[in-house]
Amino acid sequence: MKKQELIKIIEAVVRKEVKKQMNEIFIKEENSSSLTELVSKPLTEKEFKEPIRKKQVKPKKEVHYTNNETLNKILNETAGGVPQGDGGPTVTGYEDYPTLSGEVFDSSKMNDVLAGSPPGVATTETVKQKKRDIGAVQTIKNARVNVDQVPDHVQDALTKDYRGLMKAIDQKKGGGTNFRP
Repeated sequence: MKKQELIKIIEAVVRKEVKKQMNEIFIKEENSSSLTELVSKPLTEKEFKEPIRKKQVKPKKEVHYTNNETLNKILNETAGGVPQGDGGPTVTGYEDYPTLSGEVFDSSKMNDVLAGSPPGVATTETVKQKKRDIGAVQTIKNARVNVDQVPDHVQDALTKDYRGLMKAIDQKKGGGTNFRP
């Protein structure tokens, strides 16, 4: 792969991701006022210097292993090493992998993570609704109309879940098969 091809691929991916994020931002316009308040509020010096993640550093007792000062220092830094058993390597001063609201995200909740759904929400419906909302915003933009000027009943029609209706049509036409050319 040549350098220019890689640059074009990266540009396309970034452009696609920015477009997706912008659509999500336009959907959540009612929350934009709180975002502008946060952005416009200047940080105080204390807030600026305060670390984001608080560290809990436990004071460690230095043990004298050998007469070599440097070797003692290194051994004290690595004392404990990799624990044997069900725990993984421990790094003092840092917490384990952080979780969101006490819930661990694993591969079974990948849709939640990608869609940005809050924990505990019905994920598949939330994801499908978000996709319908994004599609509606794209349709409105492609028609070169401001999103705010579109009446509510049109937005509802664009974001409505038509799966039940389409299943009924398929059953009526094809005797229950879900084939649609």
